[in-house]
Amino acid sequence: MAKQPVVFVHDGGVDDYLSTVLLFTMAHVNVLGIAVTPADCYIEPAVSATRKILDLMDVKGVSVAQSNVRGVNPFPRIFRRDSFTIDHLPILNQKDEIRTPLAPENAPDFIVKILRAQKEPVTILETGPLTTVAAALDIAPEIESKIKEIVWMGGALNVMGNVDPIMEGGQDRTAEWNVYWDPPAAARVWATKIPIIICPLDLTNHVPVTSAFLKQLGKQYKYPLSDFAGQCYALVVHQDYFFWDVLTTAYIGHPEFFTLKEYETEIITTGKSQGRTLVKPGGRKIRALETVDLNKFYAYVLESLRKWKV
Repeated sequence: MAKQPVVFVHDGGVDDYLSTVLLFTMAHVNVLGIAVTPADCYIEPAVSATRKILDLMDVKGVSVAQSNVRGVNPFPRIFRRDSFTIDHLPILNQKDEIRTPLAPENAPDFIVKILRAQKEPVTILETGPLTTVAAALDIAPEIESKIKEIVWMGGALNVMGNVDPIMEGGQDRTAEWNVYWDPPAAARVWATKIPIIICPLDLTNHVPVTSAFLKQLGKQYKYPLSDFAGQCYALVVHQDYFFWDVLTTAYIGHPEFFTLKEYETEIITTGKSQGRTLVKPGGRKIRALETVDLNKFYAYVLESLRKWKV
């Protein structure tokens, strides 16, 4: 059976690195390349950490591209600094040199090159803002036909967003961060005919990183990927933390764990509601992950981190 071709685009948050790990444990997936957007990170350590993860997993034939795009509303520095910490975790620094190639192209051009070379449509897994994908579409609009679907961690449909109105100048709490970072980019992708599946806060709010999960993870720390995941989650246990990106990535691995629902939507690009994914009759049709089998999801992540041999 032919493997599912995937281009992965992430933005260097803690869970983006764990999504990277999970994606490469999927035997049915062919990752064609990874692009990193400078959103929830500082770009150089984020790219470095991503390449080191591929080295840790002994991945060959996959390059990582650095994006130079810019968003409208920057992530707070306190979020972005985790990229430095993860890049310096001992488990990722056992070798003197990084083997995984850094793509010579800027990430949007990298995506265009990959998609142009494919005979079959490709899934784009996006766990950060859509800016890099939107830039690729602007460079080469014809690649739209090469994209089978976009699976995106983004949006809040019928729940509050997660953008702090105090920190963000009166934002009305309707926006989710990956949309808020660059609302026009999300609107650009919404203007295409590419099928879009989102993993919104409506679902992720019900899938926390729990103490029970971390205790189970701790019992398998002798497995290198479990150890790495434990070190990453240790950085964020002081706050409410959810499986935003990992849950989205799990859909690629086991779509049967999920139910989906269709919505008609619009991306709000200006004002206090900028970054809102508005449910609006007559709007752009998307599908949203609606429910997940929690027991199967948690077990799947633990199993993936346990079975992989490095």
